[in-house]
Amino acid sequence: MLEQLDYLDSDLINNFIKNALDEDIGSGDYSTLAAIDGSTQGKASLIIKDSGILAGVEVARRVFEIVDNQLEVQIQKQDGDFVQPGDIALSVTGKAQSILSSERLVLNIMQRMSGIATITDKMVSLITGTGTKLLDTRKTTPNFRAFEKWAVKIGGGENHRFALYDMIMLKDNHIDYAGGIKDAVTKTKVYLSDNNLRLKIEVETRTLDEVQEALRSGVDVILMDNMSTDTLREAVLLVAKQCTTEASGGINEINIREVAETGVDYISVGALTHSYKSLDMSLKATIK
Repeated sequence: MLEQLDYLDSDLINNFIKNALDEDIGSGDYSTLAAIDGSTQGKASLIIKDSGILAGVEVARRVFEIVDNQLEVQIQKQDGDFVQPGDIALSVTGKAQSILSSERLVLNIMQRMSGIATITDKMVSLITGTGTKLLDTRKTTPNFRAFEKWAVKIGGGENHRFALYDMIMLKDNHIDYAGGIKDAVTKTKVYLSDNNLRLKIEVETRTLDEVQEALRSGVDVILMDNMSTDTLREAVLLVAKQCTTEASGGINEINIREVAETGVDYISVGALTHSYKSLDMSLKATIK
């Protein structure tokens, strides 16, 4: 639902890398500074140890550049490629101290992004041919969201809203506090108008009655939360393409196909970014 972000040019990415390096290196990478002479040149290869979808290659390139813009990176595998044990994703050549100081951040990012891309690719394959698209959620790691949503895109999924500021999403607590769907939507439309904001409005529903109320309120997206597939099917028929539909809640590899076959436009799965398994890989250095 969210337009493709130019993630690599995002300040979020660059600031994260700089902060992460500061967190890890601090006043100095003393292990490297103590053991490795500053004139030593080296080469390292990023070796894959699991099967899955590779993600984070372009981020790794940026990490190496920020640490030392004299490092030379040779890419063997691209973001989105299927990889298996023994594959070499990239190699880096240059000052050995710089390579070693970059190592852990590159691996931490790529392992996690590749894990997300891999589970996303699998979930997308399970709903191929249904016309339903897979979405991520805001159930992300604080300050790591841009990487996680980027990985979802690499894996073939779509991004939901990036954060609280780029779309209105009235969930159960908003609705309960506001006094119901109608009141919540009415107040929201007034607020958007008063503040000259052009944002889509999505409303979470839990019953068919709430779906009907959301329709009458004139929203852009109706989220159908934790509904049975039979109820979902009825809800989709009720909406009848008057707005976009989304299903969420308790959706996994076992039932995602059945949910998609109800005709819902989107399925959002928080597990893409909070329950993935990192892809194993290592950076092996050799003296040049």
